[in-house]
Amino acid sequence: MAAPPRPQSLPYIARAAVRAPTRDRVSPWLLRTSAAALMLGIFLLDTLTTLEGAVAVLYVVAVLLVAGTHRRGDIAMAAAGGVVLTVIAYAQSHGLEHVGSQTVRAFVSLSAIGIAALLALQNQSAVHTLSAQATLLDVSHDMIFVRDVAGTITFWNATAESVYGFSPAQALGRHADELLGTRYPDRRENVEAQLLATGRWEGVLEQVTRHGNTLVLDSRWVLQRDDKGRPTGVLETHTDITERKAAYAALVRSEQRFRRMFDESRIGVLQQDWSAVRAELDALGLRDADALAHHIAEHPEFVGHARRLARIEEVNPAFAMMFAGSKSMTAPASVQDIIGDADRTFAAALLAFARGDAFHEGETEIVRRGGDRAPVLFTITFPSAGDADASVLVFVVDNTERQRAQDALLLAQTELAHASRVSTLGELTASIAHEVNQPLMSVVTYGEAGMRWLRRDPPDLHEVDTAISRIVSEGRRAGEIVQRIRAFLGKATAGHETLDIAHVIEEATRLVQHELARGAVDLHLELEPHLPAVRGDRVQLQQVLVNLMVNASQAMTGQSSRRRLSVFAAGTDDGHIDIAVADTGPGIASEHLEHLFDPFFTTRPEGMGMGLAICRTIAESHGGRLGVESTPGDGATFRLSLATATETSA
Repeated sequence: MAAPPRPQSLPYIARAAVRAPTRDRVSPWLLRTSAAALMLGIFLLDTLTTLEGAVAVLYVVAVLLVAGTHRRGDIAMAAAGGVVLTVIAYAQSHGLEHVGSQTVRAFVSLSAIGIAALLALQNQSAVHTLSAQATLLDVSHDMIFVRDVAGTITFWNATAESVYGFSPAQALGRHADELLGTRYPDRRENVEAQLLATGRWEGVLEQVTRHGNTLVLDSRWVLQRDDKGRPTGVLETHTDITERKAAYAALVRSEQRFRRMFDESRIGVLQQDWSAVRAELDALGLRDADALAHHIAEHPEFVGHARRLARIEEVNPAFAMMFAGSKSMTAPASVQDIIGDADRTFAAALLAFARGDAFHEGETEIVRRGGDRAPVLFTITFPSAGDADASVLVFVVDNTERQRAQDALLLAQTELAHASRVSTLGELTASIAHEVNQPLMSVVTYGEAGMRWLRRDPPDLHEVDTAISRIVSEGRRAGEIVQRIRAFLGKATAGHETLDIAHVIEEATRLVQHELARGAVDLHLELEPHLPAVRGDRVQLQQVLVNLMVNASQAMTGQSSRRRLSVFAAGTDDGHIDIAVADTGPGIASEHLEHLFDPFFTTRPEGMGMGLAICRTIAESHGGRLGVESTPGDGATFRLSLATATETSA
């Protein structure tokens, strides 16, 4: 009898046990029937003939026949039946008391039947074990096949069939490298040499499926040997890592792009670790923004502590230049080292972090390595709440040049506004002369009258006192006029104060009174009683009103119809004061309305085109707005809307 198969023969048995179709196997009932008929024939031959020999040994064939049913009970029954029939035949032919050569032959037959049954049972157990192991190979998610030392495939599992596209009939007997177009990471001879030397080989290789798709595989080989240590086959296990390799390659490319953007960006970038900040907030139970705001209000020093916890991991060359004037520098330890104690923006960033915001923007100053400060704009990008990664990216833009440009722009605007006021003053020179001349002439008149009263005999001191009082009053009036003109021409920056808007309007109308009189323009002033106060700069608001009224007067120059300028002021329901300057001139052409407030746009050859642009800027700087309504032929109405002092403070 053959010995049970060795474990290294697993693939060959597995192929027979697992891969053989059911229709190719002999029916167990046929095997049992055949074995029973054979045993009956042997029994009759043993009992009815005079053959001298161990005929009962033939029962071994029946035992081996029923072993094909793969049932231990069938083997045991066949063996027991053979033993019983052997004993019966011996008793009938020789009797139980006779001992001789026949007894030895019977004993040999019984021993053969028992040994055959024992070996069949052992073989059945080995086959069951190997079949179970082969089933595991067949249901594995990896492609597994076995080849002999020449490379011919002898086993092909179901996953290999599914992935490669070759059925077992197409794969078995084929050379593995030729079937799959295998490409190795090293020379084939070196791979085989390592396999023979160590009994194993692992590496990444490429193979091609039946449909032409190239797979990247993580491959593991195990060498099988016989009893004498000679190689008999190779078991290959392949894991498809095509998608994993593609994902890794994409990750590498993404990392390279990020690194290139990080290093080459002209915007300063800092990578920070806020894990300690998150841990501190969790420990104090301050992950809620309201709770954190309350804690900061009670413990303002916590903000500085949090700045020190926000560690700086890396900075890009652009930030290094901004911070230290050199592209190579050691990154500061924490946020505290770059913004200092005077910063007021980190608290807002902490609240945004606690709220789970995706980003936070602001404007602050960084303290450079030399100690000077630089204004910067920044954006902080936070990880999502469920993200275990606490890395924070901060993008920083040096705002120094922009701040200088803004300061220069403000200076230019101040200069331009001053030029506009001087230009307006040139147009109002006659009116100003008239304004100043009136109190001066009054001073002269009252002075002469006082002198006459003093020369009388006796002097009329009461009249002298009255004249002198009027001189003082007119002198003060002249001084106020001069002071108002100087303020109007001054370059002083705007200083907002609480103003009586009705008084501001009246002063502006007095400034243009002579201009209106020269142009034969009737002024109609209608101010709502008890107008609320506004917050603003008196001179700038007067400049707006004067400019609008002068423009209206000039628009009506030369027309034969009535020239009327109306100024209305009234409160609105939304807490504003609406000031309307309306004229009866020709109006504004529809194609000009859209560009009326554009800088340098003018319809007058001698105009600068800046008056209305500056007026709108002044209105907007006061939180108001300036607009125009006009129908050609029916005049124009400019509307200035200003917020009241109460609305502004709110």
